[in-house]
Amino acid sequence: MSATAATKFLDRVGASYATHEYDYVERGGAEHAAECLDVPGHVVVKTLVMRTDAGRRLLVLMHGDRQVAPKRLAHEAGARKVSSCTPDEAFRATGYVVGGISPFGVRTELPVFAEATIFDLPNVYINGGRRGLLLEIAPGVIRETLGARPVRVAAA
Repeated sequence: MSATAATKFLDRVGASYATHEYDYVERGGAEHAAECLDVPGHVVVKTLVMRTDAGRRLLVLMHGDRQVAPKRLAHEAGARKVSSCTPDEAFRATGYVVGGISPFGVRTELPVFAEATIFDLPNVYINGGRRGLLLEIAPGVIRETLGARPVRVAAA
């Protein structure tokens, strides 16, 4: 496996992780990745690039089997509204293509909001910086290395 900006970042900070490759499928999402790795969708964490109504970019980490409630996220981000970035905007902000976006090693430092219940799990599977690569990692590493803010923004 070749290194990515995400794995280089984690190596640089001395974080422990395991790599898992799978056959990427366009629009397969976290559900497909979970199926390929034979793990529950709840432990696969998707990285979403969002923007506030003021144009500020942010990352949201959410369980693969849940959706983000935009109004809750806007409140947490101190904005009136939030929306998903386009694939081009996401690439410009992170340096990663959609389907391969990792919160680690992003091009521009962005605030990270993580669904609080992610931190209740012993390990999660999160994108490793390219399509078809997930990193198995302790959620505490996300908080420690990214300063991820625990929030409750999952849709009911």
